[in-house]
Amino acid sequence: MSILALAALAPALWAAWLGWDQHRDVHPDGSTTGPYQAWQVIGLVLTLLAAVGWAAYRDYVAGAVLGTTAGLTAAAYVDWSDDSSGLFVIGVGLVMMGTFVGTVVVSAVTTAVRPVEQR
Repeated sequence: MSILALAALAPALWAAWLGWDQHRDVHPDGSTTGPYQAWQVIGLVLTLLAAVGWAAYRDYVAGAVLGTTAGLTAAAYVDWSDDSSGLFVIGVGLVMMGTFVGTVVVSAVTTAVRPVEQR
């Protein structure tokens, strides 16, 4: 799986899991949460985990790390860039750093547990 394939898959999964829920929930006490529910974020992480693990298992570590990081960062930027406060840039940066670290760890573990004849 190439860098471009994973760079395209990540925003597609973002749209599938997070793109349709754009409203904040208002609670009776006036507090707000959202727009995403925990299960949506968990679903996104698990499906990306499967894609990154598969790519790393097939020895496409660069694609797994760089493609997923670039795609998810771009998706977060596009989704959050309408925030007038400008604070979305911090969130996008955190998504980028978290995705990079997470994909490096998953790729390293996946390649380490691969059978010796496939290394």
